[in-house]
Amino acid sequence: MRLPIPAALAAIASLLTSACSTLTASQVTDPTPAAGRCNAAPAQFAMGRNADTALENEARTRAGAKAVRVLRPNQVVTMEFNAERLNLTVDDKGRVTRVSCG
Repeated sequence: MRLPIPAALAAIASLLTSACSTLTASQVTDPTPAAGRCNAAPAQFAMGRNADTALENEARTRAGAKAVRVLRPNQVVTMEFNAERLNLTVDDKGRVTRVSCG
């Protein structure tokens, strides 16, 4: 049996909508990051400070990240997003100018 086009479209839309609604209410409202997932907000203390090993480790720990990388001016970097990595962007004097995840 063939459905008329509007009925077929409605059936497809219904299937797509139900497939996209698999999150539970706690997954939507829970602000707690997953273990190892980076949260740059607690690492903002690093802004304006000189990047050294101690600062990198403290910022990584506060951000809950598994890894940290320092991005220097004109440095070639990979563009893949890593939710478990903290990025510290520094100026030519080694001072942190940006703290972000990825």
